[in-house]
Amino acid sequence: MKLGFKEKFAYGIGAVGKDMVYMLSASYILYYYQDIMGVSAWVMGIILLIARVFDAFNDPLMGVLVAKTKTKFGKFRPWLFIGTLTNAVVLFFMFAAPPSLNAKGMIAYAAVFYILWGVTYTMMDIPYWSMVPAFTESGKERENMSALGRSCAGVGSAIITIVTVLAVAAIGNFALSKTNDNVTKQFNNTFDYDGVSAYVAELDEAGNTTGNVKEISHVKIDVKASAKEFENETSFNNSNCNFDVFFKNAKGYTTGQYTKDDCSMDIVTDDLNYTALAVIYLSSDKFGKIDNEESSMNMNITSTKEVDRLGFKYFSLIVAILFFVFILITCLFIKEKSTVDVQTASIGDMFKALVQNDQAMAIVITIVLVNSSVYITSNLLIYFFKYDIGGASWQGNYTLFNTFGGGIQILAMMLFFPIMRKFINTLKMFYVSVISAIFGYVVLLVMALSGVNSVYLFFVPGFFIFGAVGLLNVLVTVFLANTVDYGEIKNNRRDESVIFSMQTFVVKLASGIAALAAAVSLSVFNISKTDVSFEAVDGSLITGLKTMIENLQASGAVSVSGGSIIGLRFVMTVLPMIVLVIALFIFKAKYKLNDEKLAEITGKIKERRDATSKE
Repeated sequence: MKLGFKEKFAYGIGAVGKDMVYMLSASYILYYYQDIMGVSAWVMGIILLIARVFDAFNDPLMGVLVAKTKTKFGKFRPWLFIGTLTNAVVLFFMFAAPPSLNAKGMIAYAAVFYILWGVTYTMMDIPYWSMVPAFTESGKERENMSALGRSCAGVGSAIITIVTVLAVAAIGNFALSKTNDNVTKQFNNTFDYDGVSAYVAELDEAGNTTGNVKEISHVKIDVKASAKEFENETSFNNSNCNFDVFFKNAKGYTTGQYTKDDCSMDIVTDDLNYTALAVIYLSSDKFGKIDNEESSMNMNITSTKEVDRLGFKYFSLIVAILFFVFILITCLFIKEKSTVDVQTASIGDMFKALVQNDQAMAIVITIVLVNSSVYITSNLLIYFFKYDIGGASWQGNYTLFNTFGGGIQILAMMLFFPIMRKFINTLKMFYVSVISAIFGYVVLLVMALSGVNSVYLFFVPGFFIFGAVGLLNVLVTVFLANTVDYGEIKNNRRDESVIFSMQTFVVKLASGIAALAAAVSLSVFNISKTDVSFEAVDGSLITGLKTMIENLQASGAVSVSGGSIIGLRFVMTVLPMIVLVIALFIFKAKYKLNDEKLAEITGKIKERRDATSKE
């Protein structure tokens, strides 16, 4: 009996939810803990590497547990249900870290919940993919369901890639608006209004500063963010804050107002518990109305870090609920029709197959290198858009670029690959793909160093990089399949399940290595830290402060030092290029399975099987 629409939908929707969760964790866990919660970048890198390597070794163990399971509900669905429920709960707590934790407590919290997330995800991922033979009957039907699952998983990944940043901002702002009163009371108990020094700078008709500066003597602060978000930090423009500023004189009416598109004032704070320096720019007519003795300044402060913290907390809750509901549909409408033995490979089996199959070894090393280069870029991309391109619309630009990249990747796998295969073999396609990616990185670096900040222009290098990634995803699977045939001839056994089990292992290993590399680079170059140094100009520290702020405004980016930005650009482009070149040389030197060799191997396998069937 063939599967109906209900069963196909149930299995596909489960894959959507499953990869929504995976992509949220893989793409944003480093950003959440390092940039928002303040965990040291290199510490987070070590946590991610250890957790992902542990998770990779945990896969075979989970396969054994599933294989030995026998219940009235089947072998797979109990683990699928339990794994999903626990993983959904862990996902929420992983993105709901208590901001009151100290540094060591936050590190411990991140480590525990990330490792738990990996274990519980494996608990449901292994049975999800292994259960296909249990509810299908024919080989063709099984192939179709596996392809459906992979396609729907891609949809889940794409959803998270496209909506996360904008959704987090929207949800975070809404959540913050509902908690302002309590937070304001908490902050006002510790804040000293007299610690704020506010200055007004005059602008001429051309919008340039005239050098005239006045101090505002009375300052009132209405705070909508926790003090913790500002401790020992410096904030400019739209970096960590957003301000609504207005002036009133003794009679109670507004005498001056200055508003920009993204932020209405510039402020420098070493610690809001002690001191703050603020500079407001006003046109000459409004500047003349400011009375030093009677004017007051009202600031309404909202931390974007607090917005992000709350946004990720509640967005992860939404994703967790959808994940559970989607997999519950899978469990309810997919019925296991037969008892199926799960073929699992131990770590020992994997390494034995590698040692005895030199072609498999070459491909595995190539996969690790290629995926490491891609993951380094994907981990750092959000920092590039936030701290390099910057601006109030960085979230929208980041989303737009990811949407374009995801579309190109899908086109490469579904359209470019079959078209190119008609003209060149897979080996040449591999070289073309790697060279295309390297070329894309070169163009990206040149554009970044040239100060390009248009997201549409970045589509050009994005096309070459994402297109190459899509092609390489297909090619490495093809090459792995070729090594299975090669191993059958060389070792007189067919290690199909072992070889393909290794693909999951090496991909997780690569993601761990890349996460560590990205985290170390963030730490070395102090990405997300601000450059607070400035010198007096004509004997005035305020004029020096004003000059520094003007320079920041002119750069169009939030306040990360120039050296940090240069470092970020080189790490996310040059390092992947180096890794890809190494992969290219290893592949060229070690992989020998061209079309002629494969045809020879296929012929020998056929001869062996024909001889065996006659016996």
